[in-house]
Amino acid sequence: MNIKELDKNYVANTYARFPIELVSGKGSKLYDSDGKEYIDMGTGIGVSAFGVGDEEWVKAVTEQLTTLQHTSNLYYTAPCARLAELLCTKTGAKKVFFSNSGAEANECAIKAARKYAAEKKGADFYKIITLNNSFHGRTITTLAATGQESFHKDFLPLTEGFLYADAGDLETVEKYIKEEKVAAIMFETVQGEGGVVPLSKDFVSGLAKLAEENDVLLVVDEVQTGNGRTGALYGYMKYGINPDIVSTAKGIGGGLPLGATMLFEKTENVYTPGSHGSTFGGNPVSCAGAISIIERLDEAFLSEVEKKSQYIIETLSGCEGVKSISGLGLMLGIETEKDVNEVLSYCQQNGVLPIKAKNKLRLLPPLNISFEDLEKAINIIKKACEV
Repeated sequence: MNIKELDKNYVANTYARFPIELVSGKGSKLYDSDGKEYIDMGTGIGVSAFGVGDEEWVKAVTEQLTTLQHTSNLYYTAPCARLAELLCTKTGAKKVFFSNSGAEANECAIKAARKYAAEKKGADFYKIITLNNSFHGRTITTLAATGQESFHKDFLPLTEGFLYADAGDLETVEKYIKEEKVAAIMFETVQGEGGVVPLSKDFVSGLAKLAEENDVLLVVDEVQTGNGRTGALYGYMKYGINPDIVSTAKGIGGGLPLGATMLFEKTENVYTPGSHGSTFGGNPVSCAGAISIIERLDEAFLSEVEKKSQYIIETLSGCEGVKSISGLGLMLGIETEKDVNEVLSYCQQNGVLPIKAKNKLRLLPPLNISFEDLEKAINIIKKACEV
């Protein structure tokens, strides 16, 4: 049997895979089993921040892999401690908990918010406000946090205690805070799986104000928006707010599983020994790779991310078949007049691999993609969108 047949026979049927078997890559180029070349505009859903086979990342990972690939969290390791220091220095966070994925990072954030509120206000203050059209993960609790019923229907009953408001609807958020026993407000600055929809600055400022006035924690889900993806180190930094908890994953590991939950001043001591844990969280190989990613996300580099974003928006805006463009940095959604699956198919046939979010083409290229590769990919996408 070939790889596609093996996959069909033995891998759980949870993914509607495209008929492409990827075997290798370098930088922003990917190659399939037939030797066909593609420009990577999806990066494993925002994971391979510096593309495939990035030399600094490979060196950091390989050196650690041949030194100590794993030990339990009963012992200290340098990569874990150094990555935590780096994240705290760059964000103002006080402590970091490491896990393996975005869903786990969000579980950690939810548990921290509930524990903080229970200790400060009482055990009945456990409700968390999230937004309709949000996506926070696929565990039972992070599904409950996700404000999309389509993700809920097959897995009821979900964890109780989540309240949903529309993005932009501060009135409902305020009503919940006054009438319910609320521990936290949790949101993505750009709703990625919801269609690459950025929240307005006025709304985010309003959420921060309500949280501050009512001693409700502000939790920002930066699983997809974090680690340079929006043109800022973390998306919330574009909004001028001070969160209490920030979760992240995807791009931080550069291709290895890693999640992080950053705890700021209010929540830095919420966890105590035994109150939370993870077997692989803080794995030295994953952390070594992450250090090589985070160290390079300086202002000069992020400025280049913004320039590439502007190039995409300016090139595609007003083009035939393009209805709208949304997003921040190199996390963009293109609403097309054609069915998005038809656009995707054309791109794949012509050597470009974007992905989609709802009815939009979603672009998540490597942050360091060359302008030459970017220009080539955008010209093909432009052609794909034409009616």
